[in-house]
Amino acid sequence: MALLILAGALILFVGMRIAFPQFTQASIQAADNVANKILERVAGMAPAAGSGISTAQQAHFTALDGTVRIKKGNGNSWVPADYNVPLDKGDVVQTGSEGMAKVVFNDGTSYTVKQDSLIVIEENSANDQQQTNVAVAVSTGTVDLSTATYVQGSKSRVIVEGATASLAPDSAAQVHNDPKGDHHEILMKKGTGEVTRNGETVQLANWEKVSFQGQQARMEKAKEIGPPTPISPANMAPIFSAGESTKDVEFSWTPMANAVGYRLRISRNPYFSSTLVDKRVNTADVTVTSLGEGAYYWMVQSYGVSGKESVESEKNRFTIISKGKQTEAINLELDPFVQHGHVIEVTGKTETGARVMVNGREVPMISTDGTFHYFTPPLPTGEAVITITAQTAQGGVNTQQKKIIIQ
Repeated sequence: MALLILAGALILFVGMRIAFPQFTQASIQAADNVANKILERVAGMAPAAGSGISTAQQAHFTALDGTVRIKKGNGNSWVPADYNVPLDKGDVVQTGSEGMAKVVFNDGTSYTVKQDSLIVIEENSANDQQQTNVAVAVSTGTVDLSTATYVQGSKSRVIVEGATASLAPDSAAQVHNDPKGDHHEILMKKGTGEVTRNGETVQLANWEKVSFQGQQARMEKAKEIGPPTPISPANMAPIFSAGESTKDVEFSWTPMANAVGYRLRISRNPYFSSTLVDKRVNTADVTVTSLGEGAYYWMVQSYGVSGKESVESEKNRFTIISKGKQTEAINLELDPFVQHGHVIEVTGKTETGARVMVNGREVPMISTDGTFHYFTPPLPTGEAVITITAQTAQGGVNTQQKKIIIQ
């Protein structure tokens, strides 16, 4: 509209000069004044600097496992999820019975969508003051989410069956929505937040949760059982075997008051979409036999007399390495970095079975052919160094560093 007004003013002024060349300088000046006023009005239609006008942002997959599909907000068909497909406002993400996906937004907020879940990106924008607004609706299933340190005035919300949870920076929560069973809950695992529904607002802190059913007028607040703390194997610990093909590993964690037993789970992937070990014991330690070489993840929960389990513990990673094998450089090929604002997309290929770290953070999923795909958290403005390290269970390693300018 503004461009049409501007074009009309220019055509009018040129036409007057051609049709009436006898116009005096005063007349021309008067016409200039009219044109200037039109231009000022047109300029006033544009958003002023610092006006807080929001622009749409995109989110990205940083981990995919099993069956995951998406439906774009402007489409009607489902397509397989892919690292190269950005996520916009209105897009839908669905995981299958063996699927898992991790979605990261530009403000650092991340959503781990667990099996048999469906989410909708309701809002994802930022203004010229770097304030972000992220909102995700959990239609069904279970989602773990965490927020980063973002600019004051930013918003990070998750919506469940008419309830809206607003999370503070550096917070983490778990959301569960079961529409068929009419059971809905929001658990605060770290930090603080508040949940609003039907005019009621409930404040949440560590290990507090609200739950409700559709017909309930008010939400129920409860204190959850905190999880045990994993002790051994420590996170990122190497465990060496003396040339044997398997290794017996001792697991231990902090004992919990009022616990009658513990549930130990071991998986090859950090999202536990499949498990190698899932066993219950009545002591705070247990030995698991015959684990082969490679990387593992483990976590533990306690449970009481009623059988109710605590929330999940932190997930520790350890690697079983056969002793006596010489360390050697392994293959690590990097593609050119792709910059998405303050987020850097890192892709490449290493040897099959290797693990990859980017700036000290582990790449969650490596394809069977060694290819990997990773989005960094938002980086500060200025020069940044990206360090990529690939390592095999046999001790082979390769590290590369590249500099990039964040503007």
